[in-house]
Amino acid sequence: MSAQAIVINAPEPADNPNLSGSTPWTAICAGNGGFNEYYVSISWIGTANAGNQFILELSDANGSFANAETLETITDKNSVKDFDISFSVPTTTRGDGFKMRVRSTDPVKVGSESSAYSMYYMDVTSNLNISEIGNGVPPGSVCSTGPITLQVDNIANPETYQYIWFRSGTELIGEKGHTLNVTQTGMYNVYVDYGQRCTGSGNTDSNIVDVNIGGAGNGIAINTPTKTSLCSTDSETLSIDQTNSSWNYQWYKNGNAITGAIGTSYIVNAANAGFEGDYTVEIAGTGICNEMSEIVSITNADLYTVTVENEANLVILPTQSQVLSVSTTANTPNFKWFRNTVEIAGETSNSLLITEDGEYYAEVTQTGGACSVSSKNSDVTTVVSPASFEITINYTEAYTSCESTSTTLGVELINAVATDGTKTDVTSALLNGFTYQWSKGGSAISGATSSSISLASNSENGDYNLNATVGGFDVDSNVLPVQLLTNETIAITSSGTVFCSGGETITLSTSTDLNLATFQWQLDGTSINTTDAELTVSTAGTYSLAIDRDGCSLISNEIVVSPLDENLITLDPGTEIVMPEGTTRTVTASGGTAYRWLDANAVELSNADSITLTEAGSYTLIASIDNCEIVRQVEVTYLDTFKVPNVITVNGDGINDQWIIPNSYSNKADVNVIIYNEQGQEIVNEFDYKNNWPQSTTAFTKQNMVFYYKIRNASEVLKQGTITVIR
Repeated sequence: MSAQAIVINAPEPADNPNLSGSTPWTAICAGNGGFNEYYVSISWIGTANAGNQFILELSDANGSFANAETLETITDKNSVKDFDISFSVPTTTRGDGFKMRVRSTDPVKVGSESSAYSMYYMDVTSNLNISEIGNGVPPGSVCSTGPITLQVDNIANPETYQYIWFRSGTELIGEKGHTLNVTQTGMYNVYVDYGQRCTGSGNTDSNIVDVNIGGAGNGIAINTPTKTSLCSTDSETLSIDQTNSSWNYQWYKNGNAITGAIGTSYIVNAANAGFEGDYTVEIAGTGICNEMSEIVSITNADLYTVTVENEANLVILPTQSQVLSVSTTANTPNFKWFRNTVEIAGETSNSLLITEDGEYYAEVTQTGGACSVSSKNSDVTTVVSPASFEITINYTEAYTSCESTSTTLGVELINAVATDGTKTDVTSALLNGFTYQWSKGGSAISGATSSSISLASNSENGDYNLNATVGGFDVDSNVLPVQLLTNETIAITSSGTVFCSGGETITLSTSTDLNLATFQWQLDGTSINTTDAELTVSTAGTYSLAIDRDGCSLISNEIVVSPLDENLITLDPGTEIVMPEGTTRTVTASGGTAYRWLDANAVELSNADSITLTEAGSYTLIASIDNCEIVRQVEVTYLDTFKVPNVITVNGDGINDQWIIPNSYSNKADVNVIIYNEQGQEIVNEFDYKNNWPQSTTAFTKQNMVFYYKIRNASEVLKQGTITVIR
């Protein structure tokens, strides 16, 4: 066959060599106890190229490979036509129609698909809990006059799973959600649905809830009240229409149990604030299901509003007056006005003209409707006649000195100050009544005559205050300093960001003119130079440039300078390469900015990031990171073609005295060599085996002794067998 002809058979379930008595799997039920190791047998015919990879893929739960998941990538079986490989299923695997297949990369070939298998990763493997109210407390039994809802309540995100519900041992077909509407009497339990093969091994069976649906119950009700709309002087007795000495009672308001209300009746007293609501009564007792009555709604007939239409705090200036007013939803209202709790004679409308200070309110009396002659007072309006005013200005948006590039100043508070020093907030009442003038540094700003001022440039930095006048009062505010940062941007650049070795330097610079500027170069936030327009550095750290702009520090971008990390350069497949004679192997470097490949005679072979090697020998890679160079040595040897020996002769003649295995297994950091004695005890367990067993000091007690070996990598056993030692 040519190298382009290859046939890959469908993968078949295989025995797990790490489990005693294991047989090929027929379904995958992973996750229990963390177990997730399975094997398949892969077979193929034809010829694969040297760089070929076999990729084991998994379909979705419907058998589609449109978005196939890679289970394993196999790189060392291009000459092995029949082998077993281990794999783990993804933790999202749940379904009964999963298939597998193997594809190759060189030549490109998609193998046959396997049969469909049931595969589940069981991330929940403990008992479920179901309850009626979802509080995690298993109820044992539930008695109800109507349908109830049972729900799974002890796992995270229960809605992401499917379930199997049972009533008295019979599966409820089609019920797959984490909640169940129960309409029939029976004993209910549930499992997480892990398919027909895996559900039983998931250990997710729940507690059993014995549900008794009690039909129509006793049909209790609350006797029809005399009235349901109550005035403040009313009370109403609610009572149940039937009683039984074996029953217990509980009254509810708006669904909440009323403390102490456990009799056959309950008195609603309208004199208590918040009495209105929906009332029910519930019965409970031995041998019956709890039963709740229908709702009886009690409303407040006195429920009307009185609203003050003016500001809560007002100012009366000399020779001025103010109008107070209220509105109401009362039926046929009467009005009375009070000043300092004393009634103002003759004021019976919903508004009042005032000319003096004081605390005012209106009394509104409802004279019509079900609850006539009931009264409510409005909120109090405080009216002051000030001796002076106090105005406070502040930043009206987030502001930080030398960080903000704009801000707005405005009136924050206006207090009317009485002769006794009492202050009243009259901001909302008088904000638009004052005449304003803003000043900067004591000088009036032309055109700045509103209650706020916006600043958007560092050229406007300074100390601001506000003068306000009204009705003969002249008020100066507090002073606010403003220090805005310029919108200018400073950028610094560097000749490199990586130190190669001691003594090498990097230069930092900026295009901003520093000749007349006050500036400082900073390392990790600390000033290190205030004179040089260009900075030469030889220390790792974070560098920036700060320039003084109108008393503020304008900070540049940061440049991080780091010492060289040689681990940034990586080689795939590594620096020790074993390949069959007559084949090629490509080595790829990454992490650098430029590359040079040299042979043992220092002849340059390539300046690409990869090189294809055809002969054994020593090769050198010189990789650059910016202006730094890192050297890597690559050793290429031909693959040993001899087999793993099963006999050695330790007679000291220098021939076959040690167990020498092919270089595809020896000197490999990812290959584990284990040797057991006749009693099954480990005597060697090494990675990177150096072909050095037995040591010269090792003693053998018998003429011919048999040892057992296993050679494996992280995912599979590569070779295993016996070693006979003849001395």
